[in-house]
Amino acid sequence: MDLFKIFSSKVSSKDIAADRLKLILVHDRATVSPDFLENIKMELLKTISNYAEIESEEEIEIRITTSDEYDGNSPALVASIPIKKVKRR
Repeated sequence: MDLFKIFSSKVSSKDIAADRLKLILVHDRATVSPDFLENIKMELLKTISNYAEIESEEEIEIRITTSDEYDGNSPALVASIPIKKVKRR
């Protein structure tokens, strides 16, 4: 038994290549342009700003990735939006 292999968290190049291929397939499957993502970002900002103050527009990140929830290759939209505080109604 090799103790170094048990405690190492090194990812194989095969796994990295498989992840990259999945991302390429997701982007191809979703066929979204940068303009599309920018439009989504602006719509999300408009909607969320009704409920919360947003830290900075420059820190907002919108991306397409994979979701393992259904079949492992489903496109998923991921948004990271830093919020300063929630507005009280």
